[in-house]
This record gives sequence, structure tokens and C-alpha cells, in this order.
Amino acid sequence: MNNFRTEIKVEPFKTKIEHDSKVMFLGSCFADNIGNKFAQCRLPAMVNPFGVIYNPMSVANTLQSIINNKTYNEQGLRFHNDLWLSFDHHSSFSNQSKTDCLQNINNSCSQTHEHLKNSDFLFITFGTAWVYQLKESNQIVSNCHKYPAKSFNRYILNIEEIVTTYKKLLTELLVFNPNFKIIFTVSPVRHWKDGAHGNQISKSTLLMAIDSLCEIFESSHYFPAYELLMDDLRDYRFYADDMLHPNNTAIEYIWSKFENCFLSQNTLEYKKEMLKLEKALNHKPFNPKSESHQLFIKKQIDTIESLMLKYPSVSLFDDLKALEALKD
Repeated sequence: MNNFRTEIKVEPFKTKIEHDSKVMFLGSCFADNIGNKFAQCRLPAMVNPFGVIYNPMSVANTLQSIINNKTYNEQGLRFHNDLWLSFDHHSSFSNQSKTDCLQNINNSCSQTHEHLKNSDFLFITFGTAWVYQLKESNQIVSNCHKYPAKSFNRYILNIEEIVTTYKKLLTELLVFNPNFKIIFTVSPVRHWKDGAHGNQISKSTLLMAIDSLCEIFESSHYFPAYELLMDDLRDYRFYADDMLHPNNTAIEYIWSKFENCFLSQNTLEYKKEMLKLEKALNHKPFNPKSESHQLFIKKQIDTIESLMLKYPSVSLFDDLKALEALKD
């Protein structure tokens, strides 16, 4: 027997991501993992503009705010632990100044509205079917902001609730932007505080809801990130020290499956060129004034100028300016 694991074959996606395609990632921290790969490769992606979101209802609320280009006001803020905050946003938006908090939230929403309107792909990652509902307002929150547990009702969504919400939402999304593809994933990160069985019930709920939505909407598809870690790799050597999150090896493996599925050959070549450039730009010389380093700088300037001609939609002016400043 030569095979000692069950490898998942991911079929190539028909529509490919080009180097100038606009992409958005929303959802759990796994969306951050894959979205950050786009940033490393200098691919135009927006990642969790409201911060990390774990449950389907909070993702839906976020998308609704983005579509409507919602303007938040002070009635939507709370003051807690000496900070102004929003239950729709990550704690990174919290601020001692109410004005600054609102300005950051509204600027992000406005920028995201424009990005989503022109996006080619929307990737949505669900982390858990469990939600926290603020008792005083019945709002399902995106972040609890260290409020006491007694402030919330905690319960698990059912399949029908998720499907009903997203049937309406996806219809609105496709009116807002008829051209983009919507890709669902389920985060392979296990929520162990729910217990082994509770985590499986939660993940199963998400998987069943997504399956129903992909049956209804031709523009919706599923990428098996969850299965790649749980069934393909299936070994604790692919987990971080907490034994719950994927480690770098696992993330790289899932990324390799992702890029072979979604990235065009031209984009894969672009990725290689940009990673090579990034490595060169991060090079730290022993002697910046040496002749060899000055030749290195000139070579990188020539490379950037060549890339700018090859990829006119990509802005490398800041890199060029930084290198020009290093010339002796």
C-alpha cells in the first residue's frame, strides 16, 4: 500500500482570479489567514474591514451595512471600560474619543462599500453557529467587548435560520453587484469551549446551510478548507500549540490548494514575481554604501520599472521612491 492518507482533490474553479481582480474576505480568523496571503502577493483584496466575525448572522449584518453604506451615529455606540465601541465591530475600532471611533467606523464602511460594489469575488468564512445576543436590545453581536456573560443570551442557530437570512441577503448582494462570485468556507478552527460534540453540531449546521445555499444560487460555491484540515491532513502535527488552530504548515497547504483552484496561470506568475520583489525589498545590507549594494538597488529599480510596464494597474511608486532615496 503506497497511500497512507486520503488527499482531497479540489477541482479548479471555472472563473479565475487575475492579478487585478478585486476580492473581499469576510468572516472568522481563517479569512484573515487566506486574505493575508493576498496582501503578501500584492493582490488587491480587502480583509475583514469590520474586524474578525465568527457567526453567520454577524457576517450578514456586516454585509447589510456595507451594501447600504450605513452611517453609524453615536446612538450605535456604547461606552465601556473607558472606551467607545460598537457591537458591530472588532475592538480595534474602539477608541477613547467618540468622534474618532465614529469616523474610523464610517470611513471603513464607505471604503468597503465601493470595494464590494466593484469586487469580482466575495469569500465568506463561517466559524461557528453559536451566537451572543445582547439581552437589552436582542442584537446579535459581532464582538462581546468583554461585557459580562450575563449581558447576553447564548444559543445556536439552526439551518433554516441561516438559509432564510442568506436567501434574502444573497439576492440583495447580486442586485448590488451582479458580477461577482460568492465562495463560502467553514473555518477548520475548532471552538473547543462548546466541547467536541458541540463543535461538531455547530460545524455541521454551517455545512448544511451552505450546501442548501449553493443549491439555490448558481453564483455561490464552496471551498473545502474545513475538510482539508480535518480529513486530508488529519494529524496534530498540523496544529498550533493550542491544538485547535492550524499551524503555518497547514495554512500553507490549504493556501496551495486555494491558489491552484482560484488563481490563473498569469496570476501565479505575478505572485512569484511579487514575492521575489518583496524578498529583495526586505534585504538588509551590511554596508548600504557599498558598491555591491548600490548595484543591487539599481537592479531592483530596473525590476520595478519593468514590472510597472508589465502590470500597469499595479502601483509600485512608493517602492520605487523608497529605493531612489537609498541611492548614493
